Amino acid sequence: MATGTIVSELTSRQFLSELDVAVAIYADAMEADPVLLPGRRDLMRRHAGYPAFRALHARAAVARPAPDPRPAPDPHPASAPRPGETELEVVGFAYGFHGQGGQWWYDAVWTALTGAIGIRSAADWLSDCLEVAEVHVSKEHQRAGIGTRMLTTLTSGRRERTAVLSTPDRDTTARRLYRRMGFAELLAGYIFPGGSPPYVLMGAELPLRDPMAAPIRDLSASPSIS
Repeated sequence: MATGTIVSELTSRQFLSELDVAVAIYADAMEADPVLLPGRRDLMRRHAGYPAFRALHARAAVARPAPDPRPAPDPHPASAPRPGETELEVVGFAYGFHGQGGQWWYDAVWTALTGAIGIRSAADWLSDCLEVAEVHVSKEHQRAGIGTRMLTTLTSGRRERTAVLSTPDRDTTARRLYRRMGFAELLAGYIFPGGSPPYVLMGAELPLRDPMAAPIRDLSASPSIS
């Protein structure tokens, strides 16, 4: 059980050094097929080189479990926390970057939104956008406000006019979080080129709304923000 959380910004190099941790959290949060994880890892590596890349991780102070009553053949090393003490563990990560033509997700979404809501509205959302590529928290630490803190930090102070993302088109904790923070649903039931489960494309004006404020109006029927 997490008793405290620290959200920290990472350089691209630091993010790359923690790729294995990020992929493990992604796999846990998304219940991902292990066969797909090497490709996801390669994608994250490429994203770290995209313009205006920003990455975060969330570390929680996690209490060590009670000791096994059976004698241990190897005692705890002096540097390791004793049972009952806490240690910091990475339990979540998030990253995003400036979206632009030539990026696979951006080009696919541009085509989809142009066909669904028209070129002018698509341009309103995508012409100056932050792509929120990943926001994940390990299952054990979800519903503790960590995703909200990471998304708020990730988008804070950005120069882009909008933030855009895609999330599975089903009732998930993440989708509810995005709605609370002001994301409008621009296109539901979207299948990415090459085949995928259905996704919903979402967008919000920056800065994001305070998730503790009054419920926002539904913008899905009027995606233009010009």
